[in-house]
Amino acid sequence: MSGAVTKSITAENTFSDEIAVQGYFNVSIVGIAGGTEVTVQRQTGVDGTVFTDVDSFTEDTETYGYEPELVLYKIGVKTGDFGTGTCKVRLGTEHRDRSSWTYMY
Repeated sequence: MSGAVTKSITAENTFSDEIAVQGYFNVSIVGIAGGTEVTVQRQTGVDGTVFTDVDSFTEDTETYGYEPELVLYKIGVKTGDFGTGTCKVRLGTEHRDRSSWTYMY
């Protein structure tokens, strides 16, 4: 499984598309300004209809997380959390087959 979702955010209540995540994933955020808060959400609930906040950021960041189950994630700005400017976000799960990696000894 691999892929990424991106979104340029210029208003509150704006999220990326959902992406299926299992294993390590990357979070990239640039352009946070004027009090904007970006939130990463994970699908939860017994029936999988609710999204719950996993983490939030008020500064540009490059980080990663780990998800043990196959679950939908999204990233964006909730209602009341947008300040000014344009914030660009990315949530990615780029996996590659380790058998093709080149190792230096």
